[in-house]
Amino acid sequence: MADFERLQRRLILATLLVSAIAVPATALIYDLHIASSLLVGGLAGALYLRLLARSVAKLGNGSKKVGKFQLLVPVVLVLAAARLPQLELLPALLGFLLYKPAVILQALTDR
Repeated sequence: MADFERLQRRLILATLLVSAIAVPATALIYDLHIASSLLVGGLAGALYLRLLARSVAKLGNGSKKVGKFQLLVPVVLVLAAARLPQLELLPALLGFLLYKPAVILQALTDR
């Protein structure tokens, strides 16, 4: 279980690191409005990973399936982007998906 917790922390940190690199780069290339949407999406991706890890950790304690609570994160993100003029939908979704390169990066460094 300690290995799982360590992996969970590294994945979340890697997601935040990828977001910390992508947000300033986006601010330089585009503008702060798009960069802030990317940041919100990146934070939502980190939250999604955290909730998913909590759900997976419960599998060994009598639960036989992964919960679906973490699936609310992208739904709330899309609804927020649709209703709030401060959020752009596409950058927010791309920011949310920044956890994917972090997972790939972690898989490559674990070899």
